[in-house]
Amino acid sequence: MTGREQATRLQFGALPYRFRQDGSLEILLVTSRRTRRWIIPKGWAIKHKTPAKSAAREAYEEAGVQGVVRTISIGSFVYDKWLDDDDLSVRCEVHVFPLQVERQRRTWPEHGERETRWLDPDAALLLVEEPGLRSLISDFHGGIAARGG
Repeated sequence: MTGREQATRLQFGALPYRFRQDGSLEILLVTSRRTRRWIIPKGWAIKHKTPAKSAAREAYEEAGVQGVVRTISIGSFVYDKWLDDDDLSVRCEVHVFPLQVERQRRTWPEHGERETRWLDPDAALLLVEEPGLRSLISDFHGGIAARGG
């Protein structure tokens, strides 16, 4: 580190969710490729796509899910992203967009590189390490409950 402040990079993420037959909420988490932490699909902005559409594209590439993405972010969180093949990290701020999943494909671009898991919100909170992401999931779950699904 040279003592200079490192700029925070912007990413867009999707919070994939669905409702079970009984009306209860499920959240989809994926593992990161390098550290295998449980996270949501996220990535860099995609040229000619809105932030929400970039997030939806990441959800397809990383988890094979497609559906309706909200155009308004539910918030953001910050984490340190390790760069490929380096011992360097960059600070990233991820703006998160809810994605109501309508379909999950059997195969997708990163199918063999990540694990996916549908979980009830409480179980998802136990697996997620980033405090900011945990807060977003908790707030999202509380908002869904308050609206009655």
